[in-house]
Amino acid sequence: MLKLLIRGLLRLLYRIEVHGALPQPAKTLIVGNHQSFLDAPIMWSILPDDTLWVVHSQVMKQLIFRLLVRVTDHIVIDTTNPFALKSTVDVIEAGRKVIIFPEGRVTVTGSLMKIYDGPAFIAAKTGATVAPFILDGAVRAKGFSRMEGDYPLAWFPKIKVTFFPGEVIPMPEAPSGKLRRRKAGEAMQRLLQRCLALSKPKRTLHEAFLEAIELHGRGRRMVEDAGGADLTYSGVLKGSLALGRLVSKITAENEVVGVLMPNAAATLCLALGLFGVRRIPAMLNFTAGVDGMQSALRAAKVKTILTSRQFLEKGKLTAVVEKLQGINVVFLEDLRAKLTLGDKLWLIFYALPFPRAATKTSQPDEPAVVLFTSGSEGKPKGVVLSHWAILSDIEQVFSIIDVSRADKILSAMPVFHSFGLTAGFMLPIVSGLRLFLYPSPLHYSIVPELFYDRDATVMFATPTFLKHYAKRAHPYDFRKVKMLLGGAEKLTDEIRNTYMDKFGVRVLEGYGATECAPVIAVNTAMRYKAGTVGEILPLMEWKLEKVPGIEEGGLLHVKGPNVMLGYWRESNPCVLEPPESVFGPGWYPTGDLAVVDSDGFLQLRGRVKRFAKVAGEMISLEVVEKIAEAASPKHIHGAVTRPDAGRGEMIVLCTQDKDLKRDQLQAAAREMGAPELAIPRRIVYIDKIPLLGTGKKDYPKLSQLVEAQLEQSRA
Repeated sequence: MLKLLIRGLLRLLYRIEVHGALPQPAKTLIVGNHQSFLDAPIMWSILPDDTLWVVHSQVMKQLIFRLLVRVTDHIVIDTTNPFALKSTVDVIEAGRKVIIFPEGRVTVTGSLMKIYDGPAFIAAKTGATVAPFILDGAVRAKGFSRMEGDYPLAWFPKIKVTFFPGEVIPMPEAPSGKLRRRKAGEAMQRLLQRCLALSKPKRTLHEAFLEAIELHGRGRRMVEDAGGADLTYSGVLKGSLALGRLVSKITAENEVVGVLMPNAAATLCLALGLFGVRRIPAMLNFTAGVDGMQSALRAAKVKTILTSRQFLEKGKLTAVVEKLQGINVVFLEDLRAKLTLGDKLWLIFYALPFPRAATKTSQPDEPAVVLFTSGSEGKPKGVVLSHWAILSDIEQVFSIIDVSRADKILSAMPVFHSFGLTAGFMLPIVSGLRLFLYPSPLHYSIVPELFYDRDATVMFATPTFLKHYAKRAHPYDFRKVKMLLGGAEKLTDEIRNTYMDKFGVRVLEGYGATECAPVIAVNTAMRYKAGTVGEILPLMEWKLEKVPGIEEGGLLHVKGPNVMLGYWRESNPCVLEPPESVFGPGWYPTGDLAVVDSDGFLQLRGRVKRFAKVAGEMISLEVVEKIAEAASPKHIHGAVTRPDAGRGEMIVLCTQDKDLKRDQLQAAAREMGAPELAIPRRIVYIDKIPLLGTGKKDYPKLSQLVEAQLEQSRA
């Protein structure tokens, strides 16, 4: 009767929904995330009566639990004692169901915290089925949550419990019991992270935006930018609704609309507005030049470009845009003036009070946005990402890191870059993280100062940019860093050590691709290994394809919900080319050579296209560049190849160091243990190594410069 009473009361107050079913094997260990002090009563009201509860000693300090456990079969343990869980082994072996919260404490971050090794080791030792569940919503329960500050608590939030199919964690192979325990714990953590990501409902970016407003409140200050904008959620909503209505008058539903805008609050409102009227923004790379932009416009069949006259003038892009052919250029300054009285009445009395009714919802698997590959190795391609591809990437990231609405992101990455779009725009706006937008990552003195001045805690940047920031930043500028993530290029030991020595900050290296929305793998505070790009995201599969001439590892292929819908090419505009590889449909070949070590960390060995075949041997051009960096660390270098009749290919080193000689490279190679074949045959001085807007080296342009110099020397 007591159980029925508590179950009815909880379901009445918290509208508890239960999804899935508890696995039924005889030996079952039930595990889940720990969001609040309501978790145990909720699960007790749901689980079978004969379930044995393993209760942490800290929990017994709470009066509600001391009363509750009197009517349950339980064992009290202390997770700091490595032998504490041994008493549960016999119970599991006897065929009873056992439940434990493996975090050992209620979350204080809102995210999954560390998982203790003991429960996973017992599951592996007994061969029990691990039955995971995920609680969602209980973290907001006022009076029972441990979240503090301005976290959006509520008296009776809706709570959802989701059960997932059971899995057996096999006993890991390791030379010691301690290592076996650790590996088992990592396997359980990975399982719960995967379930946490899977528990999120499939939806569109615009739906997620409206959900965030409902959760965090319209008055929450959300977005600032360098132009002086300071918007609450209400301001962002108002801007997006107004811009969406105006754009819908000059474009058609499902039309691809070019967006040529800086990293600013107005751009965020514009993107959200386009989502809300079923238009597909094509984020144009304004550093690509006339030819690159024209190619992108053709690939996506863009007829209209939305831009700002002020932005074009400040960026000296007016002449570039004027050269684009077959395009209707619409300036936001002119568009705003077309907001009629009827539009204003619609906005005030209908759209703002009822934003869900006033907007048109796409489907989660429909195209949300078109980005364009950097062109670092060839002509840019249109990458078509669905709403769910971007959202699932965000959900997977949140399942492994613990940033929360108490944090503030500084984003200087351009919005045409996938990190800029996902991490700098969509992630904060759908999760309640405050955001400061700066239009250029190239202002190396200003960005660190802004990080300090705006009390930011999170920043994403390429290693090239991080290197320049470190040179100009004051040691106190990064005092509040919670997460500093480097991606899109290889993070060198020099940068990693500089940030640790000068700022006391650990740079977390990640790895992604525009085609994967973009994150594929990332190091985290809980799972970190220097020299790697971290673990692959929980919902992503991976396979390695053997490459002739490469002994260790292979070409990385990935598959998952965050992989693109496909490419649009200039040669076949708006005709989707879905991802496919030797492993079948849906698999995306990254083009990167990789190794996955025994701990599950991903190590990159370079691009397949960034290898030269010299005298029958495969030589990494990244190694060539590392040799040059070791010989001349204060200058930028880039390696390219040219055909060679005698050796297959010849390595040419382009350098900004006019005094660099081959004997210096030989000495550096010997010091590094690099092969003799990795020493370039030719050294070409380039006044300025060309870079793309993302900070990557522009290898096609670099090859053209080399060819021009070689032609000139032959003449």
